[in-house]
Amino acid sequence: MTTPATIPAGNKVIVLDRDGTIIIDHGYLSDPERVEFLPGAAEALQALVREGYRLVVVTNQSGVGRGMFSVERMHAVNDKFKAMCAAIGAPLAGVYSCPHGPEEGCNCRKPRRGLMDQAAAELQFDPAQCVVIGDKLSDVEFGRGVGATTFLIRDPSDGSPVAADHGVSGLGEAAALIIGNRRLS
Repeated sequence: MTTPATIPAGNKVIVLDRDGTIIIDHGYLSDPERVEFLPGAAEALQALVREGYRLVVVTNQSGVGRGMFSVERMHAVNDKFKAMCAAIGAPLAGVYSCPHGPEEGCNCRKPRRGLMDQAAAELQFDPAQCVVIGDKLSDVEFGRGVGATTFLIRDPSDGSPVAADHGVSGLGEAAALIIGNRRLS
């Protein structure tokens, strides 16, 4: 369930969640026409690519396992998403999707590390040297499980403690922190 692009190898890798991190989370998105960047996300992706980061997306798509849409619809959404990223000059090194429901106990559903291991093997990077950005605690657990630096996108008015290494209001803030602090890479 991967579609890696030809991008130079190296450990400057950002692993991102898709829905709620890069694109608007419409809840079980199955219509490619509804794929749209979150405000500031396109610019953040462009800035990361300009700095030499490879972008990898790992996404749970349990709508397939729940019978809400087909694997083909999942791929259609991912294809539209990849085309949009390429069109803005932020090509994705790979998109890895888990189509299983939470009750299936698969190894590819975040926070388990199956898709990270697959991406790292195919794209030749060290997961412990990457940055993981997502909008759910499962994304943080996923990153922590491989020793990566983690960012959690959350409502800035939420005063609760941040489980991630960094709590940010959006992908733009995460990109600014990463670019401004190269020790994170």
